Amino acid sequence: MAPIQVDSAVEKDDLFIPLIDFSQYTSPTATPAARQATAQSLLAGFQRAGFVYLKNHGIARSTVASVFSHSARFFARPQQQKDALAWYSPRANRGYVAHGREKVTRADFGGDVEALRKQVPDLKESMEIGREGEEGCSLTLLFQDDRGGLQVLSPKGTFVDATPIPDTIVINAGDLLERWANDTIKSTKHRVVEPPPKPGQESLDKYPARYSVAYFCNPDFDKVIEAIPGTYEEGKQKYPAVLSGDYLAKRLSETYGDLDKYELKT
Repeated sequence: MAPIQVDSAVEKDDLFIPLIDFSQYTSPTATPAARQATAQSLLAGFQRAGFVYLKNHGIARSTVASVFSHSARFFARPQQQKDALAWYSPRANRGYVAHGREKVTRADFGGDVEALRKQVPDLKESMEIGREGEEGCSLTLLFQDDRGGLQVLSPKGTFVDATPIPDTIVINAGDLLERWANDTIKSTKHRVVEPPPKPGQESLDKYPARYSVAYFCNPDFDKVIEAIPGTYEEGKQKYPAVLSGDYLAKRLSETYGDLDKYELKT
């Protein structure tokens, strides 16, 4: 079954990220052939770019707007209230992470970052985090606001803007899915940068806040992850089997260090 004809969400420097109409899979009237073709298009997107955009995904616009509203209200709270929800355990994988907690690439920004931090709450610098934006999960569902900031590494070695498209979800394959698929699926490097000001915003003392909502999908921690049959020839699995929970905890520790020893500074 061939993939369905898809539009381009991003097409630059040999990077093609498809825009897939997911209603062709979820519609009550969708035929088995249409569902299979949609699935093939998703797979092709992950194999080629590691990213896809979904439209007509079935999540109401009002629901997404409500989540963004809750997010904005949370980050507007006093720092002490947010620190009370700090994240300490890789296996919990939930909680508030203040700026400066991630292990990032070093650069000498001097007082510039501190000055900017005073203007922008919860600033996270536009640098590579952990393994430069590769994620240890299997899939990430990303909801962007209209400011954007996500960039994806192209085959030519350039970072290309993953421009926000209203009412879509950006989905990317993580390292665990790449491993699960025996490298037949790509976990593509990506990063988040401060978006440039929009026309008319150049003279503002500070740019509007940028929000995004990401949902990281992982198998149950006790599940064994090994190459999916059909992704390798006999005896040519690239990775040994691993427990999902052990793998995720290791990757989170690489990014955030030994959380159990972290002392919150107030």
